[in-house]
Amino acid sequence: MNLFESDPSQTNLLPKEGTVNYYGTVFSKTDADFYYERLLNHIAWENDQAVIFGKLIVTKRKVAWYGEKPFEYTYSNITKTALPWTDELLALKRKTEELSGETFNSCLLNLYHNGDEGMAWHSDGEKDLKKNGAIASLSFGAERKFAFKHKEDKTMVSLQLAHGSLLIMKDTTQSHWLHRLPPTKLVTKPRVNLTFRTIVR
Repeated sequence: MNLFESDPSQTNLLPKEGTVNYYGTVFSKTDADFYYERLLNHIAWENDQAVIFGKLIVTKRKVAWYGEKPFEYTYSNITKTALPWTDELLALKRKTEELSGETFNSCLLNLYHNGDEGMAWHSDGEKDLKKNGAIASLSFGAERKFAFKHKEDKTMVSLQLAHGSLLIMKDTTQSHWLHRLPPTKLVTKPRVNLTFRTIVR
C-alpha cells in the first residue's frame, strides 16, 4: 500500500489505536524558505529546561511557547507562559487549520541546531492539553526522521519529515503511542518544528 496515495488526511500511518496523517509538503519551496528564515530569526528562542530527579537540566535545543492567551504549560516539571502570536505564527496556524479541519490555540516551537539534537521517546499527555485533541506538526529546514512506538507491543512506524511539511497526530495516539526525533550524524543544518495544540482550562 502506498502510504501517501489519494487524500493524505484519510491515510492513517498507524496500524491501530490512534491516527497519524502525513500531508507531505504543504508549502512551496519559496514559502517554506521564507518561514524558515523568519522563524529562525524572529522567535523568542530559549534553551529548553527540565527538572529530572530534582536536578535542573538545560538542553542545547531551544524552545518557544506562544498562544492566543498567556496560557501556562507545564512539562518536564517546568512551567512556561505563552507569548502573544506573531504575524507569521498566525498565518501558519490559519494554513494548518484550513488543511486539517482542526482548531488550535497555542504552539510549542522547537529549534534543533543539527542532527546531534533530538527528542527522546515521549507522548504529549500533559493535563493542560485537550484530551485526544489534534496536534499539528509543521517542519521547516533540515529533513529529519520521526518515529512512533506502540506503548505495549513496541510496534514501530517511522517517516521522514520534509521541509515545509505537515503531520497531524490525533484521537488516541498519545494514549497508545510514544514518538521521538532520533539524533543523527547525517544532518548538519537546523530544523524548526512547530506543534500547534489546544490548551483547555
